[in-house]
Amino acid sequence: MRTTITPLALSRCPVYATAATWKVLRRLPIRDRRIIPLRRAVRIGGIRFFAIPVSHSVRAPAVGYRISAQRRCFFYLPDVAALPNPAKALRRVELYIGDGATVRRSMVRDKGRTLIGHAPIIRQLDWCAKAHVRRAVFTHCGSPIVRTSADKMGALIRQLGREHGIDTRIAHDGDRLSLRSPDGT
Repeated sequence: MRTTITPLALSRCPVYATAATWKVLRRLPIRDRRIIPLRRAVRIGGIRFFAIPVSHSVRAPAVGYRISAQRRCFFYLPDVAALPNPAKALRRVELYIGDGATVRRSMVRDKGRTLIGHAPIIRQLDWCAKAHVRRAVFTHCGSPIVRTSADKMGALIRQLGREHGIDTRIAHDGDRLSLRSPDGT
């Protein structure tokens, strides 16, 4: 007999998520569940998390996280159809980590009064440019990206970024990012 145990069930540390996410994940055997409230900062281990609800899915609630420590800030948004008030959400953000499901073609559709799907990278770069975000990395890549050669897609994404005044690239396994300033602080 073979038993499969999920890594989350074995976690000896608290696991944080929004109340809506915990509702969806209610059957997972996680011992120490903690709630991250929407639109209110929470400090975890000296790092500040601020969850901003976004449009993505009617079944899988999504949030973007403003994450900051020591006067540095990045925004993590791996699933998004629409970001309400992007200028405010991205204000003083140094790095945007976004949804790479599609490059130019919108996968956003209207389900009743709710937008669902994935905003294209080009749209997210518009948000970043208007908010003066100068670096962007895209993850959660969809088939338009993963079925194209890494060199060709990397060049396209860098070019789209340059057109918006943003240093832009696709995330790769093992990447390490730094929010250090040029003087090393």
